[in-house]
Amino acid sequence: MVLLVISIIFLILTFVAMNRPIHPNLLNTVSTVRTVSIIGIIVGIAISCFVQVDAGYVGVQSLFGKIQERVLYPGLHFINPLISVKEIDVKTMNYTMSGVHDEGNKSGDDGIRALTKDGLEVIIDVTVLYRVVPENAPKLINEIGRDYEDKVIRPIARTKIRDFCVYYDAVELYSQKRDEFQLKISKSIEADFQGRGLILDQLLVRNIALPAMVKGAIEEKIKAEQEAQKMQFVLQKEKQEAERKRVEAQGIADYQKIINTGLTKEQLQYEMIKAYKELSVSANSKVIVMGDKNSQVLINSN
Repeated sequence: MVLLVISIIFLILTFVAMNRPIHPNLLNTVSTVRTVSIIGIIVGIAISCFVQVDAGYVGVQSLFGKIQERVLYPGLHFINPLISVKEIDVKTMNYTMSGVHDEGNKSGDDGIRALTKDGLEVIIDVTVLYRVVPENAPKLINEIGRDYEDKVIRPIARTKIRDFCVYYDAVELYSQKRDEFQLKISKSIEADFQGRGLILDQLLVRNIALPAMVKGAIEEKIKAEQEAQKMQFVLQKEKQEAERKRVEAQGIADYQKIINTGLTKEQLQYEMIKAYKELSVSANSKVIVMGDKNSQVLINSN
């Protein structure tokens, strides 16, 4: 397009020069410039008739400001040289709103402040993953423009989050109902996006910041629950130890009962003789073992 414009300008200048008195030595130069300009115009028109759309993009055509319905998909296309083509990114994009400085798409604190069911203010960080529907790109550009993030993505996400926050208590958002909250917002945003040529891939609730007093109360509750679980574990361990000791004592009692009822005098004498025999063969021993009042055994070994 630039080559075409420059060539046209030079061609016009040559015609102007030819219609005015000119030095004979410059005639050849003007003629050469005119010829080159004509060739440049032809080449410029040929180049302007072709446009390449890169992968991950689609081309939206505009003729004198009017958006054309035909979409140019990735590749090389032959078009009207008067048409201008704008490439629209159709890959998955992300738009982040965060209370952390310079973490989101806008600098500074951009977290979403919303009131909960119990009247408390929470700060929510969100990332919206979305993409443009290729065939709806002309409609999107014609009705909204290329700044659809600021006109659609941002306001819809922030509004939906505030609308749904009022149905939950702050503690519920922070704990057991966070996934439910995220799912409901996603479905609502998805419905709004579809009518505007956008697809919501995923909504990520990245962080929910509670007021300091509520956060402190939750931490104290969690700490108390942990202490209760620890005490329950200790009590369970003590019960197991007491049961072990009871079983051990019962075993000892049963053993003693068996011994007391099962041993005879003759058996005791036999066991005693076996013990004497073992002592008699031990090295460097000198032992005197006394039996009952009528017996006496002397074992002497060096």
